[in-house]
Amino acid sequence: MPAIRLVDRGVIRVSGDDARDFLQNIVANEMDEVGNERAGYGALLTPQGKIIGDFLIVAVPEAEGGGFLLDCPLLQTADLMKRLKLYKLRAKVALDDLSESTAVIVADDGGRLPDDLGLRYADPRLPELGDRAITDLDGVEEIAGGAMEDYHARRIALGIPDGGRDFVYGDTFPHEALLDQLGGVSFKKGCYIGQEVVSRMQHRGTARSRVVPVVFSEGLNPEDGVEASAGGKLLGRVGSCAGGRGLALLRLDRVADALAAGHGLDAGGLAFTLEKPAFIRFPFPGEPEFGAAA
Repeated sequence: MPAIRLVDRGVIRVSGDDARDFLQNIVANEMDEVGNERAGYGALLTPQGKIIGDFLIVAVPEAEGGGFLLDCPLLQTADLMKRLKLYKLRAKVALDDLSESTAVIVADDGGRLPDDLGLRYADPRLPELGDRAITDLDGVEEIAGGAMEDYHARRIALGIPDGGRDFVYGDTFPHEALLDQLGGVSFKKGCYIGQEVVSRMQHRGTARSRVVPVVFSEGLNPEDGVEASAGGKLLGRVGSCAGGRGLALLRLDRVADALAAGHGLDAGGLAFTLEKPAFIRFPFPGEPEFGAAA
């Protein structure tokens, strides 16, 4: 089978004459970069700058009605619809939850999907994540027979956080969930909801907590959500895990202090180390420049 269905994803359509401007004014990413040749990655934030929901944004060709599809967490679709309707006001925009009639699928090997599998787009967060597509729910079993666990194992190995698993919606800043590293926030566009807080964190370098990839001893996995600690101090929590690897939201300054003091890092009785993927641009604990920017 060429694809995996992500049953934990929903789809919201934003259409109408004002669809692009409407999204540009409220989402954290730059909508001018989203077009027929490129999907976007963004989020809707609270006024306090915390993530309500993150999503991939896909332009719908004009021949198919235009507008945009939000490939979003299924459990967040109701809240996102509520918030989007709240901000709609007099904008010429139609909002539709298509989650019961559509399916989100991904290439089972992180590669390319066939062109005829619905509205296809490359995952904008990282090329290695491969293609995704939004297609009709009817008949999806015939084209998407892969295991969703395989997709999440690949995502974890690449270091890509997943909301609800690796960070908590409503309680996490974009920097903490790596949106600043994955193109999910713009620091050049005009105002959007939560922009002031996000901009302040960027310019002051105050993001002390980050979701980072970790590798566990002996290739084992701790339970999801287990606390991570060192020298008797709490570092944070482990999120999703697979194949002896995981993602953990950690206070990196505390990790640096623990390493400097010679303390081992532990989660659920398993020792772990941090592993820095190539897409991350901020310094890791143990690197000479750590502390200059976090």
